[in-house]
Amino acid sequence: MKNILSFLVIGILTLNRAYSQDHIYSQFYNSPQYLNPALNGQFDGDLRMNLIYRNQWSNVAGPLTYYTLSADINVPQFGGGFGAIISKSSEGTAFLNKTNFSGIYSYSVEFGNSGTLSFGIQGGLTSRKIDYDKLVFYDQLDNEGVIAGGISSATPPEFNNKFFFDSGAGINMVIGSFMIGGAGQHLNKPNESFTGTKSSLPLRLNGYMSYKLILDPFDDEDSPSITPSVLYYQQAQIQSISAGFQVKKRGVNIGLWYRGEAKQKDAIVFSLILDIFSKRDYEDKVRLGFSHDATSSRLGYGNTAGTTEGALIYETSFSGSSGYNRNYYRNNNNSKKCYDFY
Repeated sequence: MKNILSFLVIGILTLNRAYSQDHIYSQFYNSPQYLNPALNGQFDGDLRMNLIYRNQWSNVAGPLTYYTLSADINVPQFGGGFGAIISKSSEGTAFLNKTNFSGIYSYSVEFGNSGTLSFGIQGGLTSRKIDYDKLVFYDQLDNEGVIAGGISSATPPEFNNKFFFDSGAGINMVIGSFMIGGAGQHLNKPNESFTGTKSSLPLRLNGYMSYKLILDPFDDEDSPSITPSVLYYQQAQIQSISAGFQVKKRGVNIGLWYRGEAKQKDAIVFSLILDIFSKRDYEDKVRLGFSHDATSSRLGYGNTAGTTEGALIYETSFSGSSGYNRNYYRNNNNSKKCYDFY
């Protein structure tokens, strides 16, 4: 029964992927460049590196794994930051692999005493590949739906990989303790088909809002805080809303989230983030993030075993700068950066 269910789940997932839906990180705040290129360079130090890994539905046959590695530098002389991002996914028993490498540039404008408006653009190359030898076709199934083996009469396309240019852009605004932003990916709607039939990658749109409530206004640095947030995501016919909050005290951050798709439940997400400040004088920061999605949809938690994510973030200031970037931004402007919210 479990094998049949796994086969059906993979089939349903394959139909969903016909719309070329991108993956969504539950810890979207720990992969800022993937969420929005406008968040590139929006931190206090000089260099930041992010790594996030997602293992989805570990009980289902066929891996559904995703990771994103990014690095960005904060360059006030150019009004923002430069960055690079690599995202890779591997889906199903045929190992449908997609890898994207993009460069990012962001520009920020300060206004008032606590406002920052940021813009970001990105562009890069995507590779899409599949192993046809591991696909199962209709004529390889017997009358009871069991995989009987044998060679299929189906003729695979001449090529099993595809390369194309991809682009994105975003905007983000911070006013005091309030942040709002949005981004669009696949703006050029690239053709990702392995065959001669055109299959355009649909736009991926998202919008989000966060508000950080400081519980002790006289101790902004170490005061406990609560940050409610909402994230909306749309791509082709797929819509998703994540809503929740995080409670932070010093270096410990605990979160609880609900994610739903259209009119059906998807998952309850639990998260734990640990911030480690190894060299406080130079603003060196190490962040460890863990989260688990408890499946609440009709697939059931027992069948999927949920989804687990891990994140590692490192931020540093160069020894010669002595916090120059931080002082440059905050001497005349008290706006928060993305890192401050989470």
